[in-house]
Amino acid sequence: MKPRLYERVALSGDFPEHDLRRGDVATLIDFVTHPSGGERGCVLEVFNAIGESIKTVVIPESSLEALRADEVMSVRSLTPSS
Repeated sequence: MKPRLYERVALSGDFPEHDLRRGDVATLIDFVTHPSGGERGCVLEVFNAIGESIKTVVIPESSLEALRADEVMSVRSLTPSS
């Protein structure tokens, strides 16, 4: 996937350190270069179900998926990792 700025994307895996799960939707707001030449990072803004910004995180670009027309959005409670 080649994400574009300000596009909504889904996570392709779990990120317990950010309390995020596979399938969570976020908005891509910037790209960052890895400090030691690794994979490019994507700065994502995560919103709650009523549209309030709740966090900004950096996720590897390969961990993003495009949203598809055959998918349905759902909600879950945000529960911090233990």
